[in-house]
Amino acid sequence: MATLLYRLGRLSFRRRGIVATLFALVLAAVVGGFVAAGTPPTSNITIPGTESQRALEALSTEFPQASGAAGTVVVRAPEGQTVMTPAGQAAVNAVVAKANQLPGVLGAMSPFDTKAISPDGRYALVTVQYKQSADKLTPDQRTAYEHLGQGAPAGWTVASGGEPLLAEPEVGSTEGLGVVVALVVLLITFGSLVAAGMTMLNALVGVGLGVAGLMLLGHVVDLTSTTPILALMLGLAVGIDYSLFITSRYRDDIAVGMDREEAAGHAVGTAGSAVVFAGLTVVIALAGLSVVGIPFLTAMGLAAAGTVAIAVVVAVTLLPAILGFAGDRVLSRSQRKARRGGAPAADLEDAATNRGFAWGRRVVKARGPVLLIGVVLLGALAIPAASMRLALPDDGTAPSGSSKRVAYDMVSEGFGPGFNGRLVMVVHGDDAAGVKAAVHQAAGIAQKTPDVLAVAPGQTSADGRTTILAVIPKSGPSDEATFDLVRDLRSGVAPVATSTGAEISLTGVTAIGVDVSDKLSAALPVYLLVVVGLSFVLLALVFRSVLVPLKATVGFLLSVGATFGATVAVFQWGWLKDAIGLDTPGPLVSFLPILLIGILFGLAMDYEVFLVSRMREDFVHGESAPEAIVSGVGHGARVVVAAALIMISVFAGFVFVDDAIIKSMGFALAFGVLVDAFVVRLALVPAVMSFFGDRAWWLPRWLDRLLPNVDIEGESLRRRTAA
Repeated sequence: MATLLYRLGRLSFRRRGIVATLFALVLAAVVGGFVAAGTPPTSNITIPGTESQRALEALSTEFPQASGAAGTVVVRAPEGQTVMTPAGQAAVNAVVAKANQLPGVLGAMSPFDTKAISPDGRYALVTVQYKQSADKLTPDQRTAYEHLGQGAPAGWTVASGGEPLLAEPEVGSTEGLGVVVALVVLLITFGSLVAAGMTMLNALVGVGLGVAGLMLLGHVVDLTSTTPILALMLGLAVGIDYSLFITSRYRDDIAVGMDREEAAGHAVGTAGSAVVFAGLTVVIALAGLSVVGIPFLTAMGLAAAGTVAIAVVVAVTLLPAILGFAGDRVLSRSQRKARRGGAPAADLEDAATNRGFAWGRRVVKARGPVLLIGVVLLGALAIPAASMRLALPDDGTAPSGSSKRVAYDMVSEGFGPGFNGRLVMVVHGDDAAGVKAAVHQAAGIAQKTPDVLAVAPGQTSADGRTTILAVIPKSGPSDEATFDLVRDLRSGVAPVATSTGAEISLTGVTAIGVDVSDKLSAALPVYLLVVVGLSFVLLALVFRSVLVPLKATVGFLLSVGATFGATVAVFQWGWLKDAIGLDTPGPLVSFLPILLIGILFGLAMDYEVFLVSRMREDFVHGESAPEAIVSGVGHGARVVVAAALIMISVFAGFVFVDDAIIKSMGFALAFGVLVDAFVVRLALVPAVMSFFGDRAWWLPRWLDRLLPNVDIEGESLRRRTAA
């Protein structure tokens, strides 16, 4: 592996003009294709095989007129007035007429016909039915619906909510600020504007190729609105990190007098080997989301994995070419001056002055206290995770002042929180008489179930074989009581389905959230087994050790536990919510845990490979185990710290996006990288390795013969250099 990458690095360096031109042409073609094709449509979240999804499919077949997006417009009369007065009726009818004229609307139902008027007469609900599903609505259609309440009479409030406002999250200036911070970190790390800018440029080319290619692919396959943002988030973070790692090794080599072409080959052969295996670990973790069996998670995982793979390819090919153009300007001013004078530039790895070496010696010396304090700290941070609740986001977590948040709050005020999470019971069968009997019995059971406020009269298809009932809970859509209600209703009507032969399914946002959580919980053990198992084999192959991969996995579990705890404390309990712009705390989005496990596992193994590969390299080349640990931390600490700060900056930039899913993902990833890099990898790893000593590199002889030698430590390159 090291020899192959060494040759690739030298070739890219020597043919830098051709390599740069090829990448420029490919980037122009992909971006040009994306611009010409336009933004791809996004798809809704679907969970095949679940009860809620079967109910939705039955509705689309039996009631095609109701298969499109449905919105709810809330009208509130001024204090002391009602919608039943002549003036009130005129105001409500004006909203209904205006809604009927919106582009894409199939029809708007008057609250005077549907009886959707609050007990005090002050609130009314106008149901707006679109022809198309929410993911097919255009931005202009969404905007027109959102602004429906403009021009309402003085004192009256009209707010639009529901599915038509499920727009794509926007990426804005806060994410750009994260990139600026990352550039500052690179500048401080390298002491050279050229080196910092070159590293950032290389990462931007990779993420540009990845995201633009993904957007083109979105015209062929279904992608959710979150998928491109996740790919952007990860592609940018790992792209900068991988370029940073190789550039740092290249600078070290030319700083001590190595020929620049040779240094490029050596950097790609050694640091590039670590980058390839680190990237492969991330790709395995993300692609492993496919085993969950949920299409939108599979698409998210594969899309992000593809972007990471592109970042690896760019780092080991385009980066050495750019290094060839930069010359000695990748060095700091003092290093260039020393190099022009014929002397080796300042040795960046001087064990006497490098703080990384000093930190490594302190950790090895105080390994017991370091291990105890680190484990206790991470254990304490993980405590809130025990109360984690999962759900799909609803309008109650939308930003204050937004149309859908105002509509949500007004519905809760006028009708009760349960009206925001209405459940739909679908009764379907081959025999109309059996369906009618099932509807009567199921409605009676639902009405007697605790936490049910009301059961609305059913709507029956023309052939009498399908009926839908609206079940109104007393609690809100994200409340634990509503989740319990879904499970109670399903178990309560199961005997009715058996006795009548009809199929009774429950759907709605809350029911879908229950199904997603249950399916993810069932898939999580399989996912962990596949991802951790494959990554364990990969790390054993890289480090030729059993204990090192085991230690890496345990360290990851500590990191992810602390991350879950902090995320629950902020997003569910509301700690520090004002600092990140969170209006309303609530349950975490259902798929966050499994997605976070996959991403964090890959990123954690990045730092493991970067740090421990140098320990392995020095140990193989003759240093004792304690010396190799200190040397590995000394050589790798600066790069790992800079890489972690860059990742934290990039992820933190997404914390201030209004979308609740992106906000929670950005926070969890930033915090996860923080604890994993600074607590686990830079403190616990060297402490545990010092306890292991030489045993850290033990591998059974039969396994040693079985595993191929990938030479990540560059032994073949050292022999080449010596020759």
